[in-house]
Amino acid sequence: MSIHASLADSLHRQETADPEDWEATFRRMVLFDLAADMELGFFLSYYRNFAIPSIAATLHTNGEIQQRPMKRSYDTAIVIYELVASGLDSDRGREMISLLNHVHRNVPGSKDDFLYVLLTLLVVPIRWTQQHAWRQPTTAELAAASRFFTELGSRMNIDSMPGTYAEAAQFFDRYEAAHVAPSPEGQQLMDATVQVFQGRLPRPLRPLAGQIISAMLDDSRLVSALGLPRATRISRTTLKGGLAIRNAIHRRRPLKQKPHFTPGKAGRSLYPSGYSLGQIGPINIPPSPACRSNELS
Repeated sequence: MSIHASLADSLHRQETADPEDWEATFRRMVLFDLAADMELGFFLSYYRNFAIPSIAATLHTNGEIQQRPMKRSYDTAIVIYELVASGLDSDRGREMISLLNHVHRNVPGSKDDFLYVLLTLLVVPIRWTQQHAWRQPTTAELAAASRFFTELGSRMNIDSMPGTYAEAAQFFDRYEAAHVAPSPEGQQLMDATVQVFQGRLPRPLRPLAGQIISAMLDDSRLVSALGLPRATRISRTTLKGGLAIRNAIHRRRPLKQKPHFTPGKAGRSLYPSGYSLGQIGPINIPPSPACRSNELS
């Protein structure tokens, strides 16, 4: 992948990207141009599932999040980054899609439930970048991101995917308006997962993890459903000021030459020696045939 020396060069490339080059355009967006903000958006998309009582009940019954919150959180991120970095039709991409289909094979839920979960990964990160990143995502990036998740949905047998990002956002808002609500299961899942976010914060800020998440979500209905403490003026001001400083610094520097994610590489707190694809996924569900054949080959 060619990495541009200046932010202006990269922005021009992303503005004028060929629609048929959607996978490469989305990859540059996630791994280079808007990497830090897309990562935060993916984290926030993960939390939103806990605010849907039916989805929260299914996740709670599985028990994986309560028992291994860090593994579940990291593995969820690894799956999406593997798909972005390696490509949907690469060997690694096909293994991750096989894992997704295997894990969700007997999961209860309506067609709209599965579509919503997939679209959180599209809409939430995009909205975060639109509000907080050093630059706005381009029209080509929005189209590329939408195409990426449409193609992923097709491989997961999720039909009726919205044709555009705007349509995806409309479905997302309608679904949440009808389904977001507090539940004991959702709040327990959120409580278990906050500790993962705490570990990513500087030590003095860790006691404020819940308030910081609330400030990032910026949605009182969602905060209430998740049982989070309400954001204070201090937490909102701190978040806004920190992002403004970060963006000001970022605009004065060239893009990083190293991608935000490298397949198989060691993580911050999990997989300190790196990971194989066979390690990814719930412990209490046997590995998918694709991952199992990879381990035996």
